[in-house]
Amino acid sequence: MDRAAAFPGQWIVQEIYCLSRARDVDRNQKAIEMTPIPPVLWQYIQGLRAHDLAMIAATIANEAEIVLPTRKLTKSGFLAFLSALYAAFPDWNYRHDAPESRGPDQFAVKWYQSGTHTAALDLPELARVAATGKLIRIPEQFFFYRVVADQLIEIRPDAIPGGAPWGILEQLGVAHQ
Repeated sequence: MDRAAAFPGQWIVQEIYCLSRARDVDRNQKAIEMTPIPPVLWQYIQGLRAHDLAMIAATIANEAEIVLPTRKLTKSGFLAFLSALYAAFPDWNYRHDAPESRGPDQFAVKWYQSGTHTAALDLPELARVAATGKLIRIPEQFFFYRVVADQLIEIRPDAIPGGAPWGILEQLGVAHQ
């Protein structure tokens, strides 16, 4: 599929960003070629912003792990979490800085997330949380991604105080595991 057709405007941003960051210098002052941001990561970002679970699912390998500070989620567990999040926070908003290459198959995105809790939050293993009307804001937070064979095989949010996903529950006054 043509990149321009799949992600209108994104390829221009991606190419400009990659060209502007085409070289980095390590401690030994050797030039290191930067890895371009793969289209699957742009598709994942677009899926999150559109709340499109099918698009998100298409970017994640079946064996992928979502690595949280206290546990790991499978692909299906992660998609169930997002489904519940989008139902409870229909206005959940994702903003982000330009993705960064962190190695041959490693990438990072700094996210800014927020939304208003206007419907019940139904998550497995937790009691149902009735709508509170609270505006939830997650502090800026890096998420780290591994891409292999054009699929995300690992998603790892930076473990920061108040960060996603636990920061959502904390702001709602819900204990988590």
